[in-house]
Amino acid sequence: MAATVMEGVLHAFEIIKEEEIAAPIEIVFETILEQMGPLNSTPEKPMPMVLEAWPGGRWYRDLGNNTGHFWGTVQAIKTPSLLEISGPLFMSNPAVSNIQYRLTEEDGVTRMHFVHRAMGWVGEQEHGVDGGWNQLIGRIRTAAAERAGK
Repeated sequence: MAATVMEGVLHAFEIIKEEEIAAPIEIVFETILEQMGPLNSTPEKPMPMVLEAWPGGRWYRDLGNNTGHFWGTVQAIKTPSLLEISGPLFMSNPAVSNIQYRLTEEDGVTRMHFVHRAMGWVGEQEHGVDGGWNQLIGRIRTAAAERAGK
């Protein structure tokens, strides 16, 4: 079998988002864990995930019967100010991602700095990733503000 050498197929992208959320930092952090974990969803349907919130913890989708999809590993966590995950995320290609949520609070309002960087064989299906993060961050903002009673 012949090997195929492909040049110019590796790509990278970076998404950066800044959000102000009307809730204390502890509530926002808990909400991030919930919305990335058991309350995760797509616009079409629920998509619960498992997020083991400790260094080395896994982030994955459990479909039952020993099937699922590994999304990443908790690289760093500092409750309630930092969550960093590295892994392939949703990409089923030779690619790696790093996502970071950095939180600060001032006067009961939490500023969330979100970064997603990826590199590798990034396919066409990844072009909608910005919309997916917008949807997730919107759910985090709404749920955290509701929990805070604001």
